[in-house]
Amino acid sequence: MNIIKSTKEALLVPIHPAGWPFIFLFVLASGIITYFWTLFVLPGCLLSLWCVYFFRNPRRVTPITDNLVISPADGRVLSTGIENVPADLALPAGEWRRVSIFMNVFDVHVNRAPVAGKVIETAYHEGAFLNASLDKASEQNERQNMVMETESGQQIGVVQIAGLVARRIILEAAVGDHLNVGQQYGIIRFGSRVDVWLPSSTPVTVLAGQRTIAGETVIADLAGHYNEPDAGTVR
Repeated sequence: MNIIKSTKEALLVPIHPAGWPFIFLFVLASGIITYFWTLFVLPGCLLSLWCVYFFRNPRRVTPITDNLVISPADGRVLSTGIENVPADLALPAGEWRRVSIFMNVFDVHVNRAPVAGKVIETAYHEGAFLNASLDKASEQNERQNMVMETESGQQIGVVQIAGLVARRIILEAAVGDHLNVGQQYGIIRFGSRVDVWLPSSTPVTVLAGQRTIAGETVIADLAGHYNEPDAGTVR
């Protein structure tokens, strides 16, 4: 997708409310710099348009099916392996399957609920701002934990992780809220990552390197109906 088409599409979709202050600052700063240095007019326009593009919030069509886990973020799957759940995430200790999705600065950064359920725990943790694609970022970076419980009683963890550029995680859900699958629940400003923690026996439907779309891409099946994809099927 070329930059002209991308920019045109960005201008035709809603903007997340968290983006307006930044868009205003980008436009204001670009205008002031251009007033004193006219050669900055083109870079200023491009930077302002990029800021609009970054905070776009496109409409999504979510599969409403019991047991399916939907991607909470646009981005690239980093891993789908089985690991010990972090001590600071309020899930039973032991092995869980972690699906990590990395968002670069050109991806949509609005996050969506991967399942329908009740928010039973949230916890914010200060931390570093390492490259979010690094494995150690899940334990060392600034992050916002959220645990959801489905109607069947299954718990899953969702962790918003700040990245090298990201400096603000916004959680728009609180303990006691009921989220529909695909419902917006937060945003991370600039490059970052989201980890989804599932029971270790849960088969996933994505592979490392695959692109996902928040609110649309099926990443796992809690009922175990899907066979895990073969590495040769990545697109």
